[in-house]
Amino acid sequence: MKGPTLAQVWKPQISLDRDLDVPLHEQISAPIQQAIIAGDVSPGMLIENELSLAARLRVSRPTTRHALQTLVDQGLLVRRRGFGTVVAPKARHRLQPPSSLFNDIRRAGAVSGTKILTYRPCQADEDVAKKLGCSLNADVLELKRLRLKDGVPVAILYNWLPLPIAPNRDQLLTVGLYQHLEQLGVTIASTQQTVGAERPLRPVARLLGITTKDPILTIERTAFDGKGEIIEWGHHAYRGDLYRYESTVFSELPAQ
Repeated sequence: MKGPTLAQVWKPQISLDRDLDVPLHEQISAPIQQAIIAGDVSPGMLIENELSLAARLRVSRPTTRHALQTLVDQGLLVRRRGFGTVVAPKARHRLQPPSSLFNDIRRAGAVSGTKILTYRPCQADEDVAKKLGCSLNADVLELKRLRLKDGVPVAILYNWLPLPIAPNRDQLLTVGLYQHLEQLGVTIASTQQTVGAERPLRPVARLLGITTKDPILTIERTAFDGKGEIIEWGHHAYRGDLYRYESTVFSELPAQ
């Protein structure tokens, strides 16, 4: 098969700020992710290779390799042997919806309960503005909840989100956060998340009803809408004995 012409290679618009406390590979992958989700680039389009991207942005090749591999892992890009890396077909980058503990508990036939520990409308400081991709002093909500299953603590859910789409306190007692966003017509198109395991600090262990020697699962998640805008950032801690994390992994498409 004849190789693509230069005009067929997508060179994403990326601006790096080396003064930001954000890894360069994330500054590279984020705008590419947003462009793909927003439909600004066609499925099957060949993306600039990591060597060219590294030279153009004046970063190391491992940095661009890391950025592109992140998008491959998310199902947004596909590597094709002898051809290059291309934007995945739309059916491929309909990522698995983020898990909802509220729904998971109900599907298991148990009663899902919520204790609101923090509900604080405020203005975004520098750290929150960076997490939400919003302006400094924008109206946001700080939210911290304890989720219970049949009265037993399962998880501590800590979130920040823009105040205009935030639920009120009463809504949080009857519906999950993501269900509330869906009711507003806000669609979560993709997420970036980090999953880990650790020993809890004493305040966390106390809330979850465990000891500081018991393991917890942690998930840090940023949720994006279809336009690539951040609609929620969260850091959650789950009891390791009562929660299991599930995800879908996509295999690469064969070369065509």
